[in-house]
Amino acid sequence: MILRLLIGLVAALAVGVGGFFGWAARHGSIAPLAAPPAPKSFDAALVERGKSLAALGYCVVCHTRSDGPALAGGRGLPTPFGTVYATNITPDPETGIGLWSEAAFRRAMHEGIGRDGRHLYPVFPYDHFTKVTDEDVRAIYAYLMTQKPARYTPPANELGFPFGVRQLLAGWNLLFFESGRFVPDPKRDEAWNRGAYLAEGLGHCGSCHTPRNAMGGLIKDRKFAGATIEGWHGTALDASSPAPIPWTADALLNYLLDGREAQHGIAAGPMTPVVDLLADQEESDIAALAAYILSFQTGRPDNSADAKAFAESRQLVNTPGAAVPDMDPALRPGYAIFMQSCANCHRKGERFTPLALTSTVNGPDPRNVVQIVQHGLRPPRASRGFTMPAFGWMSDKEMADLVRFLRAQFSRNAPWADVDGAIREVRSQRH
Repeated sequence: MILRLLIGLVAALAVGVGGFFGWAARHGSIAPLAAPPAPKSFDAALVERGKSLAALGYCVVCHTRSDGPALAGGRGLPTPFGTVYATNITPDPETGIGLWSEAAFRRAMHEGIGRDGRHLYPVFPYDHFTKVTDEDVRAIYAYLMTQKPARYTPPANELGFPFGVRQLLAGWNLLFFESGRFVPDPKRDEAWNRGAYLAEGLGHCGSCHTPRNAMGGLIKDRKFAGATIEGWHGTALDASSPAPIPWTADALLNYLLDGREAQHGIAAGPMTPVVDLLADQEESDIAALAAYILSFQTGRPDNSADAKAFAESRQLVNTPGAAVPDMDPALRPGYAIFMQSCANCHRKGERFTPLALTSTVNGPDPRNVVQIVQHGLRPPRASRGFTMPAFGWMSDKEMADLVRFLRAQFSRNAPWADVDGAIREVRSQRH
């Protein structure tokens, strides 16, 4: 009797698993084109519009490896489940998307299904691109199909079992993917809705600034609450923003276009190429994007005067022979490093944003400070005059001493919990 029951359970499980995989593989392939479309077959105005839209989607950022041609893929995108290598989206007929029809491209953007019917990994943010209109997808397709083909096959993804089983993504989609185009909010004005369309669709801002659960799905009730991305902390964009001085529409517009704002600091890490691409967009679109983001920061008290007074009080001047300020003895090694290596640029009266006003020093995670100290700062092109050299020559202890001092000196927030772990993580990354 027990044996029959076990056999029945195994059979039922086998049928269920088989049924799931059959359902997961229900998407058929879309026939390839006989040859890549001729670039001249696309309307020039449509291509130009697609160029702008592709920049708003940061296509070139993810689909270009550091030493390779634009859009040819090969960049490793780290995830908690392993590394996914970006695909070649040039119109090369063998290694790229040259034989993809517009219908195949649209399905990939809107449903996360490749031309061959396989599920795409959501590191390609189709959960955001599904909101993009058919007209905008058509323009992006036209732009990509008129770019220079590059014959290149990216490395195989480095995903352990079972994460390399693409059919399982059907279950992920069932849990976390909601297909459908953007629907404007009639209670909001045109600018807000335009900003929402850009942020939630092509801009996929939530991919870097919204935390994810253990399965990699966005935690929707914590939208823009900050997240970990490529070894950096994507700063919170909601009311929990760590910026000591609240953002204004003008300040955020300047930051998104130039990568620098006098009372907030300079863009770094994954935000740098984003700003470089936004800098070429219509200012009205970036203003709309800023308006949408700021709508998540309403209700935040304005303590600007207090923040400025604190920043002023914490500035350090590198005066020869000056007495060491009274501080916890454990912080003195970091103070000595700061005065020797940092104070000349960050001293009072210079053009750099006071460290006490930056989200980097005031944020909940030390990764960004560690990344900047380790690798230096290469700002977006509009702010190239504000570079910072790398200090990766420091020992782990020296860097930890400096980072702990920066937090204690320039922030009223609690000490960071795991500075040593952040240093190990940053220094273990491929860069």
